[in-house]
Amino acid sequence: MSFEISERDLSGRAGVLRTRRGEVKTPCLMPVINPVKNSIPPRELKDLFGYDMIITNSYLILKHFGSDAPDVHELTGYEGTIMTDSGAYQLLIYGGVETDPIEIVKFQERIGSDIGVILDTPTGGFASRPEAEKTVEETIKRARSSLEFRDDPTMLWAGPIQGGRYLDLVRKCARIMGSMDFQTHPLGSPVQIMEGYDYPTLVDMIVTVKRNLPPDRPLHLFGAGHPMMLAMGVALGCDLFDSAAYALFAKDDRYMTVRGTFRLDRLSELPCNCPICSRLSQKDLLDMPKKNREEALARHNLYVTSSEMRAIRQALREGSLWELVETRSRSHPKLYEAFKRLGKYTNYLEENDPVIGKEPRGIFIYDRRSLIRPEVIRHRKRIIENYSRPVCKEIGVFLQNPPEKPYIRSKEYQDALKILPEGEFHICFYGEPFGVVPSELSETFPLSQYECSQGTGMDVSRDLRKFIRANSYRKVFIIDPGSSIMIEGAMTLRSIEDVRGHLDEDNP
Repeated sequence: MSFEISERDLSGRAGVLRTRRGEVKTPCLMPVINPVKNSIPPRELKDLFGYDMIITNSYLILKHFGSDAPDVHELTGYEGTIMTDSGAYQLLIYGGVETDPIEIVKFQERIGSDIGVILDTPTGGFASRPEAEKTVEETIKRARSSLEFRDDPTMLWAGPIQGGRYLDLVRKCARIMGSMDFQTHPLGSPVQIMEGYDYPTLVDMIVTVKRNLPPDRPLHLFGAGHPMMLAMGVALGCDLFDSAAYALFAKDDRYMTVRGTFRLDRLSELPCNCPICSRLSQKDLLDMPKKNREEALARHNLYVTSSEMRAIRQALREGSLWELVETRSRSHPKLYEAFKRLGKYTNYLEENDPVIGKEPRGIFIYDRRSLIRPEVIRHRKRIIENYSRPVCKEIGVFLQNPPEKPYIRSKEYQDALKILPEGEFHICFYGEPFGVVPSELSETFPLSQYECSQGTGMDVSRDLRKFIRANSYRKVFIIDPGSSIMIEGAMTLRSIEDVRGHLDEDNP
């Protein structure tokens, strides 16, 4: 196996996962298929919908076909990469399975799975602390024993991370599982948390895992496949997803969109242009026999999910993943709570977001939540920690951000140059969204490549105070027509012309 990363944005990664069956573009969503009965032939998932990989359940295959089950590719008719789960979900839901960790490892090898999953012990979303501790210890124990029984060196293995909402247990499990010879790592137990719309906790879990796994291993978010939350998962660092939602929702006459899921009978228009929605109306679907309608809705749900994954990969490559996450997060109040939780992890996002290598692209600032995006955090941090003013310029003059960008092309800046004597004046700009911008840096990305809605609530005076203190000016003039900014050691003036008057007073 190899996992090659070609582009990064935020903590998201675009790349290629190579298995013995070929290449899988990541981030990738795997449709979950029933190994016994499917309304849509699995081969169409690749040929018509563009899914490079699918996932099915080896435990259900074992139960239905026995130990002499055929090759999983022959059984499904799917020629691409197939991942098989081990029955752990059934263990979580029903409390037990009729197999053991060693048998299911050997069975997955026997049926030709390309990526297998050990039979771990899921924590779930409702476990008590003692119960969660037991699931982590048992998962680690099973992982160690399962790896000893591998025979096929070309098959990849996934080591699930358990611990649920107990982040210290998630951290422990990730570190230990990451030290073992697994090639991918699913984050276990998120389904019940997502069903309760507890997306902020999911953010905590993903970041905890990412901080404690080897960076060269793909992270798989088990059971996550609704299109409205995929961008958030990718931005946090998830590479693989799987979901049966396309089929489960179709059975219940539910229509998936990137803004949420709607009951078919409550729609008057189909807000989609996929092959299903472009030739059928809502009434056409409702008039169909139940079986036909279920298949048509499942196909639509697959199309909309596949389209969203392509949009995410494109956004990741062009450096606009933040805008996509911010847009999608407003699809549901609970998802927006998760977006706000990103403020807890600004350092994590900034550390992983590439400084170089991305093609410069304008960024959008909508409100105070946009101020936590890495480009803004990075500038505000580094302008204090890494910047020093030119030694010869001992008088700081701070102008409000002019409307024209780059700022040094503005009338306000040109007027200041005419009024102030050459030499010792250091002209800087201040305002939303970057705080303080020295004039000599105003053309660097992204300081002039942005659009900002006014009224973000940013405390600009705080940035000014830190910058002035860090650069030890002999004198400081802040040009503020409203005279609302008062900083110790600085003189606030209404216009740039007033600076000359004060200089004349100092030199009668």
